Amino acid sequence: MSDLEGDRLLRVATRDDIPAIAALIEASVRGLGPPHYDARQIESSLAYLFGVDTDMIDDGTYFVAEERGEIVACGGWSRRRTALGGDRATPYRDDSLRDPATDPAVLRAFFVHPAYARRGFGRFLVEASEAAARAAGFGSYELVATLPGLPLYRVLAYREVGPLDVELPDGVTIPTVLMRKP
Repeated sequence: MSDLEGDRLLRVATRDDIPAIAALIEASVRGLGPPHYDARQIESSLAYLFGVDTDMIDDGTYFVAEERGEIVACGGWSRRRTALGGDRATPYRDDSLRDPATDPAVLRAFFVHPAYARRGFGRFLVEASEAAARAAGFGSYELVATLPGLPLYRVLAYREVGPLDVELPDGVTIPTVLMRKP
């Protein structure tokens, strides 16, 4: 556990947090997605892509940030090859492990409740995830950024590798950006 400041707390997520994380993800996508994504993209991404990743929770690499006991942000890192999506995003899942000697750790599944956006939670989660991945032997990081997250990742020295359009099972495309940080 780590104290952010005052009534703020950062801790490793548990399975008991799943309902709160699921509600947070939905609120974040619906609240911060516009104007970057239209209503069809938002609904499709919630149906097929974004959601809780229980592998990350079980691996102990997913964090939640709380303020006054309420989960207001989440995100983490993974040693698995899966680059995006929650449990239901089966076309994008690859649970094989990355090699810290040659592969970057993947930072994933960052969501902030709209009422708490731009208050330092995203930055703190990214920095905590990088530190944990570094402690596990990884020397570089990559992530697939949604468009609302691009400004934060740029400030944190992530560089754009290129656009990555994610086509969902219903034919809707979600524009994202592959980013890396050495």
